[in-house]
Amino acid sequence: MTTTTLAVLVPLLPFLGAAAGLLLGRIAPGFVRPLAVLPSLAALGLAAVVAVRQGGGAAVDSATELTPTGSVPVELALHIDGFAALVAVLVAFVATCVQIYSTGYLRDDPRYPSYAALVSLFTSAMLLVVYSGDLIVLLVGWEVMGICSYFLVGHYWETPEARAASIKAFLVTKLGDVPFLIGLFALATDAGSFRITKVLDTVAHGGLHHPTLIALLLLAGVAGKSAQFPLHTWLPDAMAGPTPVSALIHAATMVAAGVYFVARLLPVFEASSAAMVVLAVMAAVTMAGSGLAALAQDDIKRVLAYSTIGQLGYMTGALAVGDRGAAVFHLLSHGAFKALLFLAAGVIIHASGTNSLAAMSRMGNLRARVPDAFWTMTVALLALAAIPPFSGFFSKESVLGAAEHAATGDTAHIPGVAGWIVLAAGLLAALLTAAYATRLWLLAFHGRGVEAPDHGRQPVAMNAVLWVLAVPSLALGGLAYRELPDWFDGHDLTPTLTTSVLGTGVALVGGIVTYGAWRHTTARAAGAPLGAVAAHPEGDAGLVEAEAIASHTPAYGDVASAPDPADPGRLLLGPLHRHAASGFHLDAVYAALFVRPVMAAASLVRFLDREVVDTYVRGAGTLPRLLGAAVRRAQTGNMQTYVSALLAGTVVLTVAVLLVATGV
Repeated sequence: MTTTTLAVLVPLLPFLGAAAGLLLGRIAPGFVRPLAVLPSLAALGLAAVVAVRQGGGAAVDSATELTPTGSVPVELALHIDGFAALVAVLVAFVATCVQIYSTGYLRDDPRYPSYAALVSLFTSAMLLVVYSGDLIVLLVGWEVMGICSYFLVGHYWETPEARAASIKAFLVTKLGDVPFLIGLFALATDAGSFRITKVLDTVAHGGLHHPTLIALLLLAGVAGKSAQFPLHTWLPDAMAGPTPVSALIHAATMVAAGVYFVARLLPVFEASSAAMVVLAVMAAVTMAGSGLAALAQDDIKRVLAYSTIGQLGYMTGALAVGDRGAAVFHLLSHGAFKALLFLAAGVIIHASGTNSLAAMSRMGNLRARVPDAFWTMTVALLALAAIPPFSGFFSKESVLGAAEHAATGDTAHIPGVAGWIVLAAGLLAALLTAAYATRLWLLAFHGRGVEAPDHGRQPVAMNAVLWVLAVPSLALGGLAYRELPDWFDGHDLTPTLTTSVLGTGVALVGGIVTYGAWRHTTARAAGAPLGAVAAHPEGDAGLVEAEAIASHTPAYGDVASAPDPADPGRLLLGPLHRHAASGFHLDAVYAALFVRPVMAAASLVRFLDREVVDTYVRGAGTLPRLLGAAVRRAQTGNMQTYVSALLAGTVVLTVAVLLVATGV
C-alpha cells in the first residue's frame, strides 16, 4: 500500500470500530471489547508505519476536491510532515492504552458499549485533525471531538456534576469556536484556499491582509479547545467523567488539538507581533494561575486537570517564542506521563470502590495497597516535575531554552518581550509544578486519612497499561531530543546549561519546601486525632464518578472521614489558598458578566412576549369572539322567533322603500 492509503486508514479504522460497536453493542455484546481495542491497535500500527515511511523527510501531500463551492474549494487533503506523523503515533498509542485499560475499569458498566464507541470516534476525530491538509476537514474533526467530549464527560448522567460539567465543556469550547470559525473563513479568503500548504505559501509571500485580526480570532478557538486562560474553566469540571476519558482528553486529544493547530499554522501567527505577545501573555497567566490552583486542590483529578492546563501553557509558550519543535516535543512527552498520572489515579479510585478516595485528604496506607500505581505514578510525577533524567526534563528545558533565545534576541521575528514573559512564567511554573507534584505524592501515598475498604488486586489490564506508559515517561525525552530536530524544523532541542540549572534548581526548591511544609504540618497535627478537623476544605468538593453510585461515603462532617490537617498546600499558600482552591473565582466572574445578564435578558424577553405580544394576540381574538357570541344568541332554534324576526324585517324594509319612493 502507498503511504497515502495507509494514512487514510489510520483515522478510518477507529471510525469503523465506533460504528460497529454501536450496531453490535446490544446484539452481540461479546464483540464490544475487541471492537474497542483492535481498531485502535491497528491504527497505532499503521500510524507507526506512516511515520517510518515519512521519516522526517519531505511532507506527504495528497488531495481531491470534495465538491464545487463556486468560490474557495473544499478538498479532502492529507498533509503529513514530521509533526503530524509523530503526533498521530501518540494519539493512537494513548487511545489504545485507554481502551485496554477501560476493559477492566468499566467492566461492569452497563453503558460500556456506547462509551467504547465514543472513545473510538473521539480517536478518529483527533487523527483526522492531525493528518488533515484542509482547514474545513480539520474543522470537522475539531467539532466531532467537541460533541464526543460532551457525551463522554456526561457519561455518568445520573449525577448532577456530570450533567453540568458536560454542558459547561460544550458551551465554553463553543464560545471559542465561533470566532475560530470566522478566523478560518477570513484566512481562507485572504489565501484563496483552505489548503494548509497554500495558506502557508500565502503567508510566506506576505499575502495576508489582516494577520493580527485573523490570528486573534483563531487564538480564541485555541484557548477554548486547549483550555488556556481565559477559557480554561471547563477542564477541571470535566473530571466528572470516567477517569480513562480524562486521560484521553488530557494526554492526546482535544486539549492537544489547539496546540497542534497553532504549531501547524505557526507562520500565520508569526506574521503578527501583537498576536505573538498576546499568545505569550496567555501562556504566562495560564502557567502561573494553574500552578497555584493545583497546589490548593484536594481532589486528585482536579490537581491533574490544573496540571494539564499549566503544561499546555508551556506548549503555547514555546509557540509564542516561535519554536514549534519544542512545543510538540513537550506535547509528546506530556502525553505519556499525563496519561499515566490519570490512569494511576484511576487505579487508586478503583481500588477503593468509591470516588471518596479521590480526595487526597482522606487517603491512607495506599503505597502497600496499590504498589503498581505507587511506583508508576512516582515515575510520572518526577517527569511532570522535570527532574532529570525523566522525559519531562528534556521537553520542558527545550521550552525554557527557546524562551531564553527569544529573550536575548536570537530568534528572528519574535518580540523579545514575549521571550522574557515566557521565560519568567516558565520558571515560576517549574517551581509550582514541583510543589504540587510533591504534595500530591505525599498526600496520596503517605497521608493520614482513613483507609478505605480493600477491594482486592486490580485487573491485570489496568496495571499492565501503567507499566507500558511508564517506559516513555522515563526514557522518551533522553532518547528523542537528539533525533526529533530531524523530524521538526531542525531547531536544536538539547537542554541549555543556564535554563537547565535554573529550571532544575527551582524545581528542587519547590519540592524540598513542600516536603518541609508537609513535615511541619504533620508534626503539628500528630497530637490531634483526625476527627479534630472537620471543616470542609474551601471549594474542594470532590467530583462524584459513576463508580461511586453504589458506595456509601461518609460526609466530611463525620469524624471518621474528616480531612487530614497535614496539608502543606494550606501552609504554603496562606490566605491565597481559599481563592486558589476555587480557581480564583473565575466561574463567579463569568456568572456575573455573562450568565446573569443573559438570564436577565431572557426573563425580559419572556415578560415582553407574555405581557405585550400575547396581549395583542389575545386582543385580536376578542372582537371576533364577541361577535360570534352575539350571533350565537340569535340562533335560538325557536321557529316563531325566526318568523317574527322575518316579518319585522320585512316591515322595516317596506317602510324604508316607501319612504325613499315618496322622497321623504
